[in-house]
Amino acid sequence: MELKSIKDAFDRVANKHKLSHTKTHEIVQLLTQEIDKALSLIHDTQLDHRSILVDVKKLFTERSPTAQLESAEKELNVALTKYPKILEKQLNSEISKAYRNNAEFDTHLVNQIIANFFYRQGMFEIGDCFVAETGESECTTRQSFVEMFKILEAMERRDLEPALSWASSNSEKLKQARSDLEMKLHSLQFLKISQGQNSQEALSYARRHFAVYADSCLSEIQKLVCSLLWDKNLEQSPYSEFLSPVLWDNAVRELTRQYCNLLGESSESSLSVTVTAGTLALPVLLKYINVMANKKLDWQSVEQLPVAVELPEEFQFHSVFVCPVSKEQSSEDNPPMMMSCGHVLCKQTITRMSKNGAKTTFKCPYCPTDIDSTRCKQLYF
Repeated sequence: MELKSIKDAFDRVANKHKLSHTKTHEIVQLLTQEIDKALSLIHDTQLDHRSILVDVKKLFTERSPTAQLESAEKELNVALTKYPKILEKQLNSEISKAYRNNAEFDTHLVNQIIANFFYRQGMFEIGDCFVAETGESECTTRQSFVEMFKILEAMERRDLEPALSWASSNSEKLKQARSDLEMKLHSLQFLKISQGQNSQEALSYARRHFAVYADSCLSEIQKLVCSLLWDKNLEQSPYSEFLSPVLWDNAVRELTRQYCNLLGESSESSLSVTVTAGTLALPVLLKYINVMANKKLDWQSVEQLPVAVELPEEFQFHSVFVCPVSKEQSSEDNPPMMMSCGHVLCKQTITRMSKNGAKTTFKCPYCPTDIDSTRCKQLYF
């Protein structure tokens, strides 16, 4: 979906509206000033009132405020007229035609995914209501997410004890995941103590907790300890970065990510990922469906995506192999096979090139090596 063109059109409307508002304000202010000046002259002088009004009328005629207002409004109206047309062109309201009525649909699995989404967002009442109305069993992760949100709510209050306790009890697992969450939390606790004007207690805390991170985080530890020299004026110091709320935001994100990781959950909910990926892929599918309709082909009978759908890296969770000869994506029935020369083709391609096994050898399409089809090995990603 070309959202950039929609954004550009919206920005044009917003800019024209701003210019129109500014111009209108300037003209009204000018007229107000001239009228106030004329009224002042009428009250304070003995001049003929008619001559004053004639001068005001002449000034208004020269300035032509109505024409200026009409010009600004005309530009705004042109932009407003074009905007709905761009919306209609870019936003396809008939997305239902991309729906496949022959697709397998596991209602239980979808309900579990939706309920899990509510729980991991902290919407426990909504999640419970959804589970009750659908008749599903309670999600096994519910209680774990309740505990996670208790930790996150404590962090919002700048209380790090629950987070430190959880990180300590899962210290080994966090190390295996190469997470620096514990160091982040101890750093925040150190800063919290030092900002309470208690340098000695902060130093004692550093001695107790920072030593184990000396090899990997020595530079960060040095900065933290040196910041004590500026404890009364940290915002004016070279270490003012330690006052940034971004440090807390990063710790919250890392804790959420690692908590979900230890539960066996992805950092983003399955529902969010699926909806976002579907939204990105939908324009490509709609265009292809329109092409199929023109060629009188049936979208419902297509077994795999006939066009490439480019998604960002965050939506790529496993390796995918596409045969360089057939251009087909590998599958369980058509796995990637490595030939003796090191090049890789799909199994069906090798079968076709060996004439369904009638020929023992064939030439690799990428190098002059003679390939024995019986010696090709299946690859596992």
